[in-house]
Amino acid sequence: MHKGRMEAFSDGVIAIIITVMVLEFKVPSEATAAALVPVLPVFLSYFLSFVFLGIYWNNHHHLLQAIKHTDGRVLWANLHLLFWLSLIPFVTSWLGENYSAAAPVALYGVVLLFAGIAYFILTRALIALHGADSDLAMAVGQDFKGRVSLAFYLAAIPLAFVRTWLAGALYVLVAIMWLVPDRRLEKHLTQ
Repeated sequence: MHKGRMEAFSDGVIAIIITVMVLEFKVPSEATAAALVPVLPVFLSYFLSFVFLGIYWNNHHHLLQAIKHTDGRVLWANLHLLFWLSLIPFVTSWLGENYSAAAPVALYGVVLLFAGIAYFILTRALIALHGADSDLAMAVGQDFKGRVSLAFYLAAIPLAFVRTWLAGALYVLVAIMWLVPDRRLEKHLTQ
């Protein structure tokens, strides 16, 4: 199967997820700067989630540039990833409204963890389809950043019940780590 439909569908779903997230903002009733202060945690959780969705979109795009075709297993792995990404608006909203409560902070990490696992599964399904000696397999390698991200999420989830701000700091650290562009695929594909 050609990869174009999967890529277009995924782009559309991620765009809808971002749109749903921004619709959760409630406009303050007063027209003062002070009225924005209570909305700040909601904005910050939105911003972090927007960054994560941007990271997934960007890496998904690069991943699909490295492949030639898909199959049913890849389509299901991609849907698995999109399922976890589609939960981001819910946990973002809950986190924004309850940023100092352990359960929302932990659940945010659970969704990020399972999205990371789903991305790993998608990557492995694509490598299995294209071969261990494919450009994709060579570019992905051992996926050190992906594995570190999963470890940070695993640490942050129970940490949320001890110090919510430390769990949040780990989420931000993962986002910062991925904001530095992952050039493995670009570098390998241009050679």
